[in-house]
Amino acid sequence: MSDYIKNSLNEAQDVLNRFVANEENIALIKKATDLMVESFSNEGKVFSCGNGGSMCDASHFAEELTGRYRKDRKALPAVAINDIGHTTCVANDYGYEFIFSRFMEGWGKKGDVLLAISTSGNSENVIKAVEVAKSKGVKTVGLLGKDGGKLSSMVDVPLVIDCKITDRIQEIHIKLIHIFIEGIERQLFPENY
Repeated sequence: MSDYIKNSLNEAQDVLNRFVANEENIALIKKATDLMVESFSNEGKVFSCGNGGSMCDASHFAEELTGRYRKDRKALPAVAINDIGHTTCVANDYGYEFIFSRFMEGWGKKGDVLLAISTSGNSENVIKAVEVAKSKGVKTVGLLGKDGGKLSSMVDVPLVIDCKITDRIQEIHIKLIHIFIEGIERQLFPENY
């Protein structure tokens, strides 16, 4: 019965090892982090969006930046697109596929960044958010999975977890989110490291 525990841990380790072994992924993480630092340095904002567990990851990313990660520092303007009033209004009036794009239409501006999270790379509402973001000059970073889906060729920085299992993809996504936050802090608040 306990074999599944060890198998699960070994599987997670294998997915992470394969991701780390691809040097391009390391360069893409740095590029994504640098885009966010540039936005914050120029009074821009970083938005994040996703569905289900990816929504939770988008929220976690934003709250670590507006709140506290490891040490005290000033709050950074990070916004998860998760307002329930906005979501239900837009879903009711326009359709669920527009819940993120309408927000970006209203709030996004050139110099901002959108962190688009989709384990399939094919979430229609995330795709529409990226389309609107790009039309407004907002840079886009994708945390994706499987083969990257449609989003892999749409975002400025695609980070694709080559795995077919959603929870394994999400495990790497949260690791990347923590690396982004640490990288942002190391550049903007070096005294904390």
